[in-house]
Amino acid sequence: MGRFINPFTDYGFKKIFGQEISKDLLIDFLNDLLKGERVITDLTFLNNEQLPEWNDERALIYDIYCTTDTNEKIIVEMQNKSQLYFKERALFYLSNAVVRQGQKGADWRFDIKAVYGVFFMNFLLKDNVKLRTDVILADRDTGELFTDKMRQIFIALPVFCKEEDECENDFERWIYTLKNMETLKRMPFKARKAVFEKLEEIADVASLSGEERERYENSVNAYRTYMCVQEASKLEGREEGFAQGREEGLAEGREEGLAEGREEGLAEGLEKGRAEERISNARLSKQLGVPVDIISKITGLPPEEIAAL
Repeated sequence: MGRFINPFTDYGFKKIFGQEISKDLLIDFLNDLLKGERVITDLTFLNNEQLPEWNDERALIYDIYCTTDTNEKIIVEMQNKSQLYFKERALFYLSNAVVRQGQKGADWRFDIKAVYGVFFMNFLLKDNVKLRTDVILADRDTGELFTDKMRQIFIALPVFCKEEDECENDFERWIYTLKNMETLKRMPFKARKAVFEKLEEIADVASLSGEERERYENSVNAYRTYMCVQEASKLEGREEGFAQGREEGLAEGREEGLAEGREEGLAEGLEKGRAEERISNARLSKQLGVPVDIISKITGLPPEEIAAL
C-alpha cells in the first residue's frame, strides 16, 4: 500500500473533499477550477454526510453550499464513480439540486441559485477525449449563454499525462496530484502552495487510526474489484454475449421465424454471456487477492462457487 490514500475510492474521496476539517482543500480546488470566473470564500456541507462504509456506492458529496466574494450563493455537487448512462445521471443529479430549492407558497419567485456539477471520470466518454469539458445552457445558433443557473464540468483523468514539472497552472497541479497520489512517495508542490501541505497530512495513510485504516483498505478492495469488473466486462462479457446471442438467434430464427428467433437468441446469449462474465470477474478478483465475501457481493456468486474457481 502506498504512502497516500487513493482519492478515488469512496473513503478517500470523502476523506479529502467531504469533511469540515478539510474544506479549505475543496475551496482551493474549486477556485482553481473556476479561476477567472468566481472566487469561493466559504462553503457548507448541507447534508454533512459521514464518511461512508466501504460498500457505499453513492460516491457523492451532495449539496456543497458555496459563498463567493460577491456574496453569491452556488451549489456544487461532486461525483467520482462511473455509471451506466453517466451523462444522463449527471444531468439528473443537477436537476434534483435545482428542484430541491423550491419553496412552498405564492411568494416564491423561482429565485434559484446556480448549480454546478463537478464529475471526475476514471474513464473516457465515447465522444470526448478532452481533459475538461464544460457544459452550459446556451443559444444553439449564437453560442450566447442563456442562463448561468446550471453548469456541468467533466474531468477525464485518463487524458491527463503530464509529469510533475510539466504542470503549468494550479488546476493541473491538483489533477496531477489526485491522479498519481496513491503511488507518490512525497507530496509535490508544497513549496509552491501551502494547501498541498495540508493535503499531505490528511491523505497520509500512516495518520489513519486502526478503524479508519480498516475502512480504507475495504474501500480499496471494493474499488479495485469494481475496476476489474469494468475492464473484464469490456474485454469478455459484451463481445462473447453479443456474438453468441446473434448466432443462436439466427439458428432459432430459421425454425420459428427470423425476427422472433433473433430476439430470443440474443436474450439467451446475453444471459449466458453475463453468467460467464460473472465467473470470469470472480476468478480475476480472486487472483488479485480480493476477499471472497466482497467478490460474492459484487458478482452475486455464492462463496463456495468462488472458492472452487
